[in-house]
Amino acid sequence: MSVFASLQEAQSFLEQHPDIEMFELFILDNNGVPRGKLLHRDELLAVYESGRPLPSTILGLTINGDDVENSGLVWEVGDIDCRAYPVSGSLQRMPWRLIPTAAVQVSMHPTEGLPATVADPRHLLAKVIDDLKADGYYPVMAAELEFYLLDQKPDSNGRPQPARDVDGNRPRSTQVYGLRELEQIEPFLADLYSACKLQGIPARTAISEYAPGQVEITLEHRADALQAMDEAVRYKRLVKGVAHKHAMTACFMAKPFDDLAGTGMHMHVSLADAQGNNLFASEAADGTPLLRQAVGGMLSTLLDSLLMFCPNANSYRRFQTNSYAPLAATWGVDNRTVSLRVPGGPAYSRHIEHRICGADANPYLAAAAILAGIHRGIREQRDPGAPVEGNGYAQAKELLPTDWLTTLRALEGSSWAREAFGSEFLGVYLAVKHEEYRQFMGEVGEQDWRWYLHQA
Repeated sequence: MSVFASLQEAQSFLEQHPDIEMFELFILDNNGVPRGKLLHRDELLAVYESGRPLPSTILGLTINGDDVENSGLVWEVGDIDCRAYPVSGSLQRMPWRLIPTAAVQVSMHPTEGLPATVADPRHLLAKVIDDLKADGYYPVMAAELEFYLLDQKPDSNGRPQPARDVDGNRPRSTQVYGLRELEQIEPFLADLYSACKLQGIPARTAISEYAPGQVEITLEHRADALQAMDEAVRYKRLVKGVAHKHAMTACFMAKPFDDLAGTGMHMHVSLADAQGNNLFASEAADGTPLLRQAVGGMLSTLLDSLLMFCPNANSYRRFQTNSYAPLAATWGVDNRTVSLRVPGGPAYSRHIEHRICGADANPYLAAAAILAGIHRGIREQRDPGAPVEGNGYAQAKELLPTDWLTTLRALEGSSWAREAFGSEFLGVYLAVKHEEYRQFMGEVGEQDWRWYLHQA
């Protein structure tokens, strides 16, 4: 488990930033939603000295912020205060805020944070990483997040629409890899890269993606997988904040438009030894036996962990043929029609690109499921079979489920998941997802009226 931040970190920050007035303290819940409090400057040091109490319910909420009574974090424990402490390196200025403000991420203390500790997604990832390290494997990871830049106002039909560019025009065509499209959002990109540099987030290549207003920016890989996901969490908040400053909405919804590309989060992963040497490195395009065992493990656990990759009802609208979203438990070499891709490149860079997650996935939970699957594959020496060549969509024999309830039940019935993630964590997570499913299916909306109001 990572060590919490030192008091010196906060003292140094206050000395270097005398103008900062407010501090946004946040913890990431299981839906990937940041929740917390806004503190005054004179309250910060106490957080580093003795933590900050947060209610137990904060890690057992639905995506709409409702209590989930079956989570075990509400009435049974009296919504008890649980102490959270700052994550090292997370104290960063938020340059887009009108009031000079900084943010600090916290995580539940292993003992002082109980009972909410068991539901903290960052703790789950840390545990999975520690399990791998105990066997001599050090995960290296990076996240690659796509998002839409949308107008803050819907169109005349109430639908979301792409934001206007610097010339006042609204993009209408795909223009994948278009350079002019990036130039047209240059003020946003300039502020985004500046904020990333200020916060130490390794933002790299920007791409105009496969839909009007869709953008992808890659984050550099990190030898510390927990740090990589910490940065992915902060990057996502940063993108939303900078977009808001530019009167836009950064949308990470998996499928905001039925007729346009979905939005994914591709996860890049390899394993190193204690000296940092890539254990997947190979002149062979399909990597080492260890890499293939890792692929075999991820494929064998894909259905059981799909809810962590695709956590919401909307997530499953993304799975469509010839959409660059995967449809089956498949792998291949330098092939974008499969779920697990081994990119080309020099031997030292050999790794696996996991292409299943929607951008709506919680990075901590997605990474935990990926690494736990890899660990299973290595322990059981799983054979992934032959890699797919050519069109993986046409060759898919058994498709992934495309509905929320099936994946919820798959995780619920998985003995592997209970061993990998623990019954206590799954108890809270599944309670939240069952309640969200109940609420979602119980809501009557525009599509119901359009389909059934007059025809039924």
